[in-house]
Parts: sequence; C-alpha cells; structure tokens
Amino acid sequence: MSETSRSQAHVHRDTPTGTAVPAGPRSPGVRRTALGVSELIQAALPLITDWLPTQRWYAGKGRAITGLTPVVGTPLQVGDPSLLHLLLRVEHGATGGTPQGDIYQLLLGTRTEEPAGIGPGAVLGRLTQGPYDGAVLYDAVHDPELTGRLLEHLATGDRFGSLSFRRTPGPGLPANLPGRASTAEQSNSSVIYGTSLILKLFRRISPGTNPDLELSLALSRAGSTRIPRVAAWFESRLERAEPATLGLLQRYLPDAEDGWELALDQVGRLKGDPSPGNFAIEAHRLGRATAEVHRVLARSMPVARLDRTQTRQLATAMADRLDSAVAAVPGLLRYRSALRSAFQQLADAHPDGMPVQRIHGDLHLGQAMRTPQGWVLLDFEGEPAKTVAERREPQTALRDVAAMLRSFDYAAAHLLAGGPVDPELAHLAAAWAARNRTAYCAGYTAGGGTDPAASPELMRALEIDKAVYEVVYEARHRPSWLPIPLAAINRLALTV
Repeated sequence: MSETSRSQAHVHRDTPTGTAVPAGPRSPGVRRTALGVSELIQAALPLITDWLPTQRWYAGKGRAITGLTPVVGTPLQVGDPSLLHLLLRVEHGATGGTPQGDIYQLLLGTRTEEPAGIGPGAVLGRLTQGPYDGAVLYDAVHDPELTGRLLEHLATGDRFGSLSFRRTPGPGLPANLPGRASTAEQSNSSVIYGTSLILKLFRRISPGTNPDLELSLALSRAGSTRIPRVAAWFESRLERAEPATLGLLQRYLPDAEDGWELALDQVGRLKGDPSPGNFAIEAHRLGRATAEVHRVLARSMPVARLDRTQTRQLATAMADRLDSAVAAVPGLLRYRSALRSAFQQLADAHPDGMPVQRIHGDLHLGQAMRTPQGWVLLDFEGEPAKTVAERREPQTALRDVAAMLRSFDYAAAHLLAGGPVDPELAHLAAAWAARNRTAYCAGYTAGGGTDPAASPELMRALEIDKAVYEVVYEARHRPSWLPIPLAAINRLALTV
C-alpha cells in the first residue's frame, strides 16, 4: 500500500466538531460520535482529578485543583481498546481575579478489562457513566498496542482536526512496532519503539514550538551528529495561537551510556582507588561536542550581541533571582552582598558586545550520552520552569558551560552523601571535580567555543546564578541535597 493510501485508511471521516475518527472495528455499546467523546471526557474528569497529582510530571503539586476544562479531545482509536488524546486545562485558583493553571497532554485508554502489566499507577479507575460505563480508564502511555497506534499516525503523517502528525524527509518509518514506556523521565513521558525510535511526549503544554523540537530540527537539518536525528513530531493548534508541540520522535540510541551514570561510577571508585580511571578524557571530549553543537546553532539560527544596557539588564535579572531565592531560603542571606558584587562585576567587565545565541538551556551530565561514535546531547527543551518564550531567547553560550560545571560538582558530591564526611575523601572528590571541570573547558575551547577562562566575571556570575537556582530547587524538593549547591555558593562567594 502506498504511503498516501495508508494515510487515507487511517482517517475515516471528519465529525461535525472537526475531530477526525479513525477507521476501525466498532465494539458493541460504543458510540463513534462526538457526543460519545464528550461523555467519555466528562465521565473521566473525576478520576483525572484524583490521579493527576500523583504523577511525577505534574507541576502543580501542593496546590489544590480548582477546575478541569477540556481544551480539545481527539479519538485516535475507537472500540476495545480505545485511545483518546486529550488536552486539559488544570486550574489552581486565581490571582488578582485571573485563573492560574496549565494545559496538560493526556493519552487515555479504555478497555473492558484492565490491561496486563501496566502497573497500578497507570490505572485511573473504572468509568461509571456514559457509553464507556464499566470500562477501565488508564494512562495509554503504558499500553504497547495503543502507543503503537501513535507511531502509525506519525509514520503516515495523519491529521485529525487541529491535531497534526508530521514527518521529516527521508526513509519511511516502521509503523508496526509496539511501544514500551520509559521510566527515566520526570517532566515528560517517553515511549521506546524497539531499538530504533523514541517518542518524547510533552506533558505540560504551551503555545508555540517547543525548543526541543526547534533546536533538534535545526541541528538535524544541518547534519549534526551530536544529537539523535528527528524523525517526526506532532502538534496541535490551541485556539488562535501558534501550534503547540506535543511530541517529538527521534532515533533511539540503544548502545549509549548515560553521562551522569558514567560520572557516578568513576566517582564511586575513589573510595577504593584514588586513581579509578581518567574520566577527564571523556570530559574533554564532551566539551568538544558541546562546542560543536553551539557552533552549528550559531550558523543555523539568529545570533546577536548585547549592548551596555542589555548586559546590565542581564546582571540585574541575576540579582533579582538572588533576592527571590534569599526570601525562599534564608541561609543564602549571608552570601547576598558578595554575590551581588559578582553580578555588578559582570556588568562592569562586559559593557558592550557580548555574543548571544540559541543554546541547550538545561545542560548537565544527564543530558549527555556517550555512544561508540562520540558524545550526543539530548533534551533541548530548556529549564521546564521557564516559559517557552523565555527558553527561546538567545543567551550566552557559556551559560551551558557553567551548567555543566555545576553537574561535575554534583557528581563529585554524591561520594560524600549519606554519612559523616571523610576529609580525605572530600579532598579526592573536590580534586575529581576540578580535574574534570578543567578538562571540559579545555575541550570546549579546542572545539571552537569561547575560552571560558577569557571571561572569568561572566563564568562566575553564570555559575552563581545556576547555583542559586539549585539552592531553591533542593530546598523545595530534596532538602538533603541542599548542602551541595550551598557549598558551591560558599566557594564562589570567596572568589569575589
């Protein structure tokens, strides 16, 4: 069957609501109408209200849900099982009369009986009304058959109303692979297809192209080998806004090793061997890979230079983030004066001409994979706490470098966690971090990146800014890890 024919076979017709209903066998008692979809959503909302706060990727923890408003629901398969794609606005009360909330992407499956092997955390419960009365409602990300259906839509470039599946040019995609849910994601969900493809499903949705898709496409089109090539994606138009990216399909790296795990393995060996292996060689290679990615992005996307006023605004924004952090974590107060001085020194040392470009935005060892062909960078989404517009702003490329330096510190600090600090071990850990920080910067420079040593005020300010962010994060989510960024703050404050 031709690609065009296959696409037509998947899309049966358009309903009056603009939502396409895929062709497929009709199960007794299940209506294939827009009304049936609406009734399914209404029956599911009470179960969603209880289930949503338990998910790792849900950003509204600690805040009561005050409202659930379906944005658009699209049936992607009807029958038993059924698959419903749902964009749902979740409200958390109002500030100044304006409702506060986020839009989340849900893939909801229904079956007469609970599917085997998906785990209790993926089951929302049994529906008790409407055409699906008595059916089990569950997170379809954990159903290989239904995630396989998603791959079919991506392979054939289907469209259902405002929901569009799009492919990049090149060889056709396999459309017959079941998908298995990955357990490694936090702010998103991933589905792995065999040993060739991985689909990232963005859970918290904002209008506009997600930076992960935007930058990955730019790098793929430029022929970069430092990222997994983009194969397809899907998106939905939210009212009159720019289409929102919902999912990104990329080549899977089955033989890759996680950079964070590699670093922890090397650090862990320090307890028995002060010279467990030369990870600095890998750090140097990773620095070169980072520089290569930055160079391609600078060629492929707009670049600019900050004038005197913009550089001062950059330093002021760092100082404002510090003030907010001090209010949240009073332990930072003793460092406030020294850290603000570091930001002022940045403004004085770089009055004009600082280059800015698109960057990774959330780079750390966990976003780097070592493959037999070299290091590959992942997840160009940027910091999830920032808006899409903020993440798409050009920044100094050295911000990524500073973030990776903080990651080496974090890896070294793991050696000291969980008990009294052995001074000799602490010295070995600090030496390990320093050696790899130096090697990474040397590799970055050798790869054509700006020499970090040539901009000490900028590097110090960027590392402080990142450590301040870490302090707030750890205080809120992992208090036992708070000493890690506080130690960095103490070290950096002494250099001012």
